Amino acid sequence: MVVCEDSSYSAVCYWPHLIPTPLTLSRGDSNVGKTSLWFQYTDNVFNPRFTSTVGVDFKQKRVVRESRDSEGLLGPKQRLHLQLWDTAGQERYRSLCSVFLRDAMGFLLVFDLTNEKSLYNCREWMDLLCQHAYCERPDVVLVGNKSDLTSERQVPLATATAMARELNVPYIETSAATGYQVAAAVDLLLDAVMSKVEASLIKSRIHNSTADAVHLSKNPAKKSSCAC
Repeated sequence: MVVCEDSSYSAVCYWPHLIPTPLTLSRGDSNVGKTSLWFQYTDNVFNPRFTSTVGVDFKQKRVVRESRDSEGLLGPKQRLHLQLWDTAGQERYRSLCSVFLRDAMGFLLVFDLTNEKSLYNCREWMDLLCQHAYCERPDVVLVGNKSDLTSERQVPLATATAMARELNVPYIETSAATGYQVAAAVDLLLDAVMSKVEASLIKSRIHNSTADAVHLSKNPAKKSSCAC
């Protein structure tokens, strides 16, 4: 599923050649800061009094991304419309939120650096993603949030990176309160998602070109009856 343009959003007319992108979701335990991350990313604000998300909420943002070719060289800029879904971490909402997993291509798997249990619960969240996502190995970035609370930290860097290796995903630490590496976390996920999208488009073009060539070879041009 791709994101549909919202016709009520007047600024859309200023973004020609906008590329609709798949949904991006945040998963993880309740109170790890998923909602705060999205608000920091989209609005550059932090509210310590955010209440836990009930069900599913979403935000959106338009960004410009530098595309890269297979050799890592910069390509044309892409204007992207992101839909950022925030899902509840409470157990009673898991069945509801799993419905949205099938429509997303990228996930931020968020845990709280001041709560060690939230890190180990990421194994269960990862299993849920792999069961319900659009493919067996969706693009996931493990995010350790609340890096600003150094005196309360319970998860050492080595422990977090070991979990990332176990889950076979990249790892980054953020602070929704200060904005530290929040955009970098989304960019890391977006690069992975768009690389897969671009690879799929290239594969599709190659397939179509091959099919056209085969079609032409099976239908050679008729010889002209003209004597000249």
